[in-house]
Formats: sequence, C-alpha cells, structure tokens
Amino acid sequence: MMLRYLGSTKNLTGCVGGLVGVVLYLTGVVGWFWPFVVVALYLAGALLAPGEKVRLVPDTSASLRSSLETLVSSVVAQSSRLPASSVDAVRRIAEVLSDLLSHPDRLAADPDLQHAVVRLAGTDLPLSVQTYLNLPWWFAARRVGAGEELVAQLGLLETEAHRVAERFYATEIDRQADHTRYLRDRDA
Repeated sequence: MMLRYLGSTKNLTGCVGGLVGVVLYLTGVVGWFWPFVVVALYLAGALLAPGEKVRLVPDTSASLRSSLETLVSSVVAQSSRLPASSVDAVRRIAEVLSDLLSHPDRLAADPDLQHAVVRLAGTDLPLSVQTYLNLPWWFAARRVGAGEELVAQLGLLETEAHRVAERFYATEIDRQADHTRYLRDRDA
C-alpha cells in the first residue's frame, strides 16, 4: 500500500510542490518558516492532483480472449459431433470478439459496448455450444432440430457480434468516409 502511494500521481505532484517550497527558501523568498511552506505546498499538490483510476469492474479481456481460444479448440476437437457449418461460425464469431477484446481501454470507455462484448464472449457463445455438446451424441443425431438450433443460434450471435463491431469501429468508419469525401472534393 505504501509503495503504491510512493509512485502515485498524488505523491509525485506533492513532491514537486515541496521542491518549489525548497527553491523559494533557497532564493530568499521565504524565511525561517520555510519548512511550513514546503509542507503546505506538498499537501496542496497531493490534494489537488487527480486520483488514480478506480476500476469497479475488473478487466476481464485477457481471460475472455483465453476462454475464446479454449472454446475454439474444443469446438475443433469436437467437430465430428457438430453440424458442419457451426465450426466455422464459432471461429468467425470468436475472431470478431477476440479483436474487440484486444482493446480493453477502448471497451472500458463505453460500458454498454463492453457489456455486450463480455456477454457474447463469456456467456452467449459458450452456452450455445456447450448446450448442444451436452446432449448425448445419439440423441443429437436422432433429433433433427438440435443441429439446426445450434446453427440458428450461431447465426444470431454472429450478426450481433458484427453489430457490436460496427459500434466499436464507428469512429474509424466515419473517419474513412470523411477522408474519401475529402479526396473526391480535392480532385474536383
């Protein structure tokens, strides 16, 4: 705890304030009461400096990316039990989500977007695949709709993942469109 404070913004700003107090003493601006000035400037700097960022929700991006990799590996290993198109769908969805999770600071800036990505990667995709794989193979093979359900779920999840990615990259998309307009206007 003490080591953390020593490297904090508040302590460093307070130290700068204290050094200003020492410089004021050395230049003769303050007299015999210089220790009080140093302490007062340290406290002012420490109190006015911005605090460290508080994260109420822990950053789970790395663990979710690892979970997605594990899920894809499991799906590939169980590919004989899954409908043919589902393996590729899981890969595509995991690729989109993993890309979004590789930018944890940008996700943290938009809590709604972060919630959507965490829900897709941590709950929805694993639940769809796990529910299907928890069916006995003989039951899933006999039940005509089980594979179709999984494919339908994965289609919905892929659509949602792309919709979330559109929101995530909206600024870049707008910037690219602006640049295209600029280039067209420049040639005209």
